[in-house]
Amino acid sequence: MRTQAGAQGLMAVCVTLLMTLTTAGCPPPDDDEDGQPLRAAWIYIGTPGDVGWTFAHDQGRRDAEAAFENLETTYVENVPEGGETTVELNKLVDEGYDIIFTTSWGFMEQTHAVALENPDIYFEHCSGYMTADNMTNYFGRIYQARYLTGMVAGNMTTSNLIGYVAAFPIPEVIRGINAFTLGARSVNSSAVVMVQWTNTWFDPLAEGTAANALITQGVDVMAQHQDSTAAVSAADDAGIYAIGYHSDMAGFAPDAVLTSAVWNWGTYYTERIRAVSEDSWTNDPYWGGLDDGIVDYTPIADAVPASVQSEVARARREIAAGELAVFEGPFNHQDGTAWKAAGESMTDDEMLNVMEFVEGVIGSIN
Repeated sequence: MRTQAGAQGLMAVCVTLLMTLTTAGCPPPDDDEDGQPLRAAWIYIGTPGDVGWTFAHDQGRRDAEAAFENLETTYVENVPEGGETTVELNKLVDEGYDIIFTTSWGFMEQTHAVALENPDIYFEHCSGYMTADNMTNYFGRIYQARYLTGMVAGNMTTSNLIGYVAAFPIPEVIRGINAFTLGARSVNSSAVVMVQWTNTWFDPLAEGTAANALITQGVDVMAQHQDSTAAVSAADDAGIYAIGYHSDMAGFAPDAVLTSAVWNWGTYYTERIRAVSEDSWTNDPYWGGLDDGIVDYTPIADAVPASVQSEVARARREIAAGELAVFEGPFNHQDGTAWKAAGESMTDDEMLNVMEFVEGVIGSIN
């Protein structure tokens, strides 16, 4: 999977990482003691060809590789969570990689164990909570981009029924659904978000089936938390709108996709590799947002009125500046009872562990 950033022992928030630098002009990593290039490796749960979670991480790897003159990178794809993770980690250790990034929640315990056994190598895990002297965790506040894409969906629905094909009922996914719903209802109080679970991260058949089930119920905008383009393709086939995720999915359904909530991992990976090369790496966990550029939304389609595009852009500026908090009240629990009062916001701890829906979501957490 991608991440379950809300489990017990949740990661601390560190927003001091300097992410404003672009990759252009970065100095090359120093050679190691043997005069060899710095070497970085990634372990993926899927394949870069998924156009989803793994694709976004691999683009970040490519960006980091391009930023330096003396950096070697590699990746291992389609690694199952569990014992095989340990096998692949140990292979990379034996091959002499200086820093290893593992990009699925289910890789966490194995990453931690191998890190403890190899104190001279740096490990980073997306996006659990375990750390060691030579291991940290990282993630992005994708819920901020979810809120903005929800605003687009709320403005564009005419049936007031928005579909959401969701992977697993875990805090990360629930947090995204809630943020998306709050965004939609901030501009359209009649809008509701109908959730269909697939209990898989990457299964185009299951995702397409779930999307079609929502379409038969009358949704006219489709959102998703999945790794393939199946949901947006189903929306395209049905002649309705869609919101992409992970990467810009407009190329796969240009008549349907209004915008996509996306990850931009390149700057983060570049900065972390540079920290290794400069001997300034720390194990401070990271949870950045729009202000760092690690999450964002893609250019909005021309089908969306200019006034709506301007409204979303304004909200983006306010969130990035800390003037608008996605989970600031007033908003209610799913059953309509008060959750947060006006001016009261969810803490990071509450967001990371949320296991219930806000008002406006139709569906259950099972």
